[in-house]
Amino acid sequence: MALRVVGAGLGRTGTHSLKLALEQLLGGPCYHMFEVFQHPADIEQWQRAADGDMPDWHQLLADYKATVDWPASAYWHELADAFPDAVVLLSTRPTDEWWRSADRTIWEVGRRTPPPDPTAQAHMKMVRSMLQTRFTPEWSDEAPSKAAYERHNEQVRASVPADRLVEWRPGDGWAPLCSALGLAVPENDFPHVNTADEFRTMLGLT
Repeated sequence: MALRVVGAGLGRTGTHSLKLALEQLLGGPCYHMFEVFQHPADIEQWQRAADGDMPDWHQLLADYKATVDWPASAYWHELADAFPDAVVLLSTRPTDEWWRSADRTIWEVGRRTPPPDPTAQAHMKMVRSMLQTRFTPEWSDEAPSKAAYERHNEQVRASVPADRLVEWRPGDGWAPLCSALGLAVPENDFPHVNTADEFRTMLGLT
């Protein structure tokens, strides 16, 4: 199974909704950070990637038809090269909205002391290493985080040919995805999940 979609959009840009949508459209699984929780053996490969030793992407993602969200989006360029027939999906939202959502969710989790569980500690180490090497060492501070977010999005736009790039924002629904993939628009509503409040409730942040 080869990837049909390489997600370049960073976390908190509707990536969980996109995961569900792409799984429906493509009839196969989409790699998201939630997959790392379900497959902890993957943590070591992502940690090596953060340390500069890229994994065998075809082996790591052999069972998937798409990727979205971190950690895969941090390596979107490598994935786009490894899967040249895949479209590159850049999900975005206005910078201030993105920051408010990230700061209340993933950044808040990242600032906390990891639990004593070794797997959770390895996961947190991997995430922090990835952010420091592929995003910004000052990921939890507003100004540098916003700048890194905007820089990432502009790098994707500047690097990906227009006929391969799909830009999507929450609220765009099915149309951009279906157009790029040559698929019919489903009759059911586009999934909308994992709001900041839902994320906080899920992880006990409220």
